[in-house]
Amino acid sequence: MMRISETVKHLIIINVIMFLGTKFIGQGNLFYEWFAMYFPKNDAFKPWQIFTHMFMHGSVTHILFNMFALWMFGTPVEQVLGSKKFLFIYLSAGLGAVLLQVGFYYFQYIPNYNALLESGLSAESIKSALVSGQVSGVSQAQLESLKAVFSAYNASMVGASGCIMGIMAAFGMMNPEAKLMMIFLPIPIKAKYFIPGIIILDLISGLTGQSFFSPSNTAYMAHVGGALTGFFVMWYWKKNQFNQNRWY
Repeated sequence: MMRISETVKHLIIINVIMFLGTKFIGQGNLFYEWFAMYFPKNDAFKPWQIFTHMFMHGSVTHILFNMFALWMFGTPVEQVLGSKKFLFIYLSAGLGAVLLQVGFYYFQYIPNYNALLESGLSAESIKSALVSGQVSGVSQAQLESLKAVFSAYNASMVGASGCIMGIMAAFGMMNPEAKLMMIFLPIPIKAKYFIPGIIILDLISGLTGQSFFSPSNTAYMAHVGGALTGFFVMWYWKKNQFNQNRWY
C-alpha cells in the first residue's frame, strides 16, 4: 500500500476536522453557512469562503471519495514536486475552480436579472423572490428568468474536488502512461486519456445539466476550472524549468 505523504496527510486531517465541525458545531447548518462558498450577490457570502469551501464536504460519501482521490493522486505528485509546489497547485486549483464556477453562475445571473428589470420588476421584488422562493403575478417569461437567477443566487459550493482535479491534471502530465480505472468501470485506461476524458464529461455536464457519474448538484465547472489550473501551472513550470525568474 502506498505510504501517504506529509502534506496530503495534513490536508486530509483538516478536511475531516471541518467535516466533523459541520456535523457537530452550531445549530442547524451554521458551520456550513459560515464556510461554504456562496454566490457573491447572496447576503450569505463572506470573503473567507473563497478558501474555506475547499475544506468542506456535504456528506460522508463526498468526503470519502475526495480524500481517497487526494491520497491516490496527491501522494505521488507531492513525492515528485515536494510539499511547497504540491500545495501551490492544490490551492491554485481550488481558486481556479471558484473562479470558473462563479463566473458560470454570473453568466446565468446577469442577463436574466437584467431581463427581469427590463420587464418591469423592481430590484426589491426580485430580491424578495430570490430570498423567499415565492412568486406571484408574473409572466411565464419572467418566471423562467427568475428560475435561472434563483438557481445562481442560491447556489453554494463545498468540497475539495476542484483542488483534486488540479492534482489529477498534474499527475496525468507527470505520468501519462499510468493506467487508471473507475470503481464502477474496471477497465484500465492510460492517464493521458482518462483524465482529459473526465474533464470533458464534467464540461458537458456543466453546460447541459446532464450528469454522468456525479450527483446532479455537482459544481461541474469547478472541476473543469481546477483541472485547467493544475494543467497550466504544470505547463508553465515545465516550459520555464530553466528560467531563474519562476514565480512558484
